[in-house]
Amino acid sequence: MDVLRRSFLKLTAGAGALAAAAAAGLVNSGQAWAVNWNKSAFESKAVADALKSIGASNLIESKEIVITAPDIAENGAVVPVAVTSKIPNTQSISILAEKNPFPLAASFDIAGGGEGYVSTRVKMGQTSNVRVVVKADGKFYTAAKEIKITVGGCG
Repeated sequence: MDVLRRSFLKLTAGAGALAAAAAAGLVNSGQAWAVNWNKSAFESKAVADALKSIGASNLIESKEIVITAPDIAENGAVVPVAVTSKIPNTQSISILAEKNPFPLAASFDIAGGGEGYVSTRVKMGQTSNVRVVVKADGKFYTAAKEIKITVGGCG
């Protein structure tokens, strides 16, 4: 019975400390929300418009961008995509599913000196290319991989 009582007291003390920190303004969940959300890019219905909204022009094909994703995805609702950028000074990585109703699936800013690696799951409605755009030193680099979808996830 003492173990249960001790666990309860630890939990209560921890919750009380968290509540006190929140009341004092030390914990602020508002800071965790995305500040630089590019609404126009995510609402673009064409790949060209999405690329224009993220500022990508004069794309340079690069073999230094590695896309790790399945060749065939059974469920288009959860397609795992990982991107590794071996380009020095990578500033951002954007992932586009070209035939989706809204092509821009994800965009990540990489802090100075951070590793150019992201991993996420994207929703794809049909078989299409997944295009990755990497911004490094003010230039835009790209690579693409076709992913075949057996069951669409956007419908």
